[in-house]
Amino acid sequence: MNTNTQVQPTTSAAAPPPSLPALTGQVGNVPLTRVALAYVDKRINLYLRFGNPARTIQLDRWRRSAVFLPAFIFCRIRWESNDYGTTRWQLMVMQACTPLDAVQRIPGIHPGARILLHAEGERQVQAVLPLIDAIEALGIAPIDVSPAYWRTLGNRLSAHLALPQYTAERHAAWLAGKELQ
Repeated sequence: MNTNTQVQPTTSAAAPPPSLPALTGQVGNVPLTRVALAYVDKRINLYLRFGNPARTIQLDRWRRSAVFLPAFIFCRIRWESNDYGTTRWQLMVMQACTPLDAVQRIPGIHPGARILLHAEGERQVQAVLPLIDAIEALGIAPIDVSPAYWRTLGNRLSAHLALPQYTAERHAAWLAGKELQ
């Protein structure tokens, strides 16, 4: 009996995602960005609002780790509370980087990422969430949105100015600009 023979699945079920060593081997040892996620009922909720991780690893009952390839955009929301109510709201849109990029050190993001948008406090987070919903309503994935839009949104938030909507025209201009590069 040959023990080296691999059996091919006969069902049409989706194949499991590749392992991290296989994934890094395919892309030439590209460094990956690890994002810590957690959920403890009524205490902390650290989750991805959007983003396509290359892999998600369940660490234990409460913690997970999402792994992103360089240049991928993702959004992490942090909500914390104690016995007296909510203590922290935070929304960050970030871009995973390579070792040659300048990165910001962010707790729970290893080795770091480029911050495109940082909203701190319930008022700011609640102002950004409908904008993300509106982008999705246009049929545009938030990960495909221009990084300049996320930066503009962050600058407008910190300056207490009106927040611009992302439009299909703006998205078409962004895509056309990417084609020219």
